Amino acid sequence: MQLGDSRTGKLADNIAGFGRALRRAGVRVDSSRIALATRAAMAVGLERKEDVSAAMEAVFVTREQDRLVFRELFDTYFRNPEIAQKLLSQLLPSAEGKAEPSKRRPRVREALSPQKSFGQQAKPKQEDQKVEFDAAMTASDIRRLHHADFNALSGTEYRLVERLARDIRLPLPTYDSRRTRPGPGGTRPHWQRALRRAVRHGGELMELPQLSRREQPLPLMVLVDVSGSMERYTRLLLAFLHAATRHHRRRDVFAFGTRLTDLTPAFRLADTDDMLVAANELIADFAGGTQLGASLQALQQDHARRLVGRRTLVLIVSDGLDTGEPTALSESLAWLRRRCGRLLWLNPLLRFEGYAPLARGAAALHTHAHGMLAVHNLSKLEDLAASIAAVLRR
Repeated sequence: MQLGDSRTGKLADNIAGFGRALRRAGVRVDSSRIALATRAAMAVGLERKEDVSAAMEAVFVTREQDRLVFRELFDTYFRNPEIAQKLLSQLLPSAEGKAEPSKRRPRVREALSPQKSFGQQAKPKQEDQKVEFDAAMTASDIRRLHHADFNALSGTEYRLVERLARDIRLPLPTYDSRRTRPGPGGTRPHWQRALRRAVRHGGELMELPQLSRREQPLPLMVLVDVSGSMERYTRLLLAFLHAATRHHRRRDVFAFGTRLTDLTPAFRLADTDDMLVAANELIADFAGGTQLGASLQALQQDHARRLVGRRTLVLIVSDGLDTGEPTALSESLAWLRRRCGRLLWLNPLLRFEGYAPLARGAAALHTHAHGMLAVHNLSKLEDLAASIAAVLRR
């Protein structure tokens, strides 16, 4: 059967348009993959839609979280009542799909929605609603995004939520250091200042200045999971932690997947976008597996001195889906708990009602952590400081 040259028909244009739709949905697509998808479709033939879908899925999908998005978008984009007979002649995009618009994934809805030109504003839902953020979204939309799970956001919503997360502050609890400073209500006399003032009054001691201890925030160490299951949370939480702790004097940040990566040099950069670029260059095991036990062993061997005087507040950002040896993980977590002040587990899986840490890695984290906190939406990030303070009081 002679299929003809795809470059002169509608097949190439439709696949190129489908590739652009995938890109709007957040799937990593470039021109080389679009060209390869066209060749793959020609190689398997166009008689069966399932064969074309499988061939293009093998080309376009490189991440597991994009697989369902691809399949739903493919069924919607290439929907035709007589697809079995007409797919051979042309691939005709249609506005209707198998899934109802309200049931489609947010990334699929955004990819299929009409694209506005740069600078064009969205029409308000009601006349009395006013645009409050970047002349693009209503106040009700902003409130909705505060309670939306990061994993359920569309591409545009994700970028907006990332910007909003950078404005959230994280005031950490303080402790009384050994250093002192002059101040009322102190516990020790400031004899040097008292004698200097007495000289001015002919040797008479008119008042007795006091010394009080300086308050310093707890030393902070953050361990962020960069495995594939955490991909939608990692970038946003890194941006939040960088902006929320920018004035923190003692801050050590590590990324872990299949190995431990020191992100502290990247976190010293003032701009959050520059930090994300530097972190992306440093992390070599992004979207890989999770081996927290091996990473903690590397922390114990190479960076144990970062834990200051058994006072450091350690935050582990992970879903607990560890693939390493559970015995090594439990031993490493026990060592970390002994060396730090508090060990807190920030778990995005708490978004599910009735969640229980049944996986081996999650069970080990739940056993050794002083507390487990949720970080799956903006509302939980805003409450994080109060939640940490409550755990420390316990």
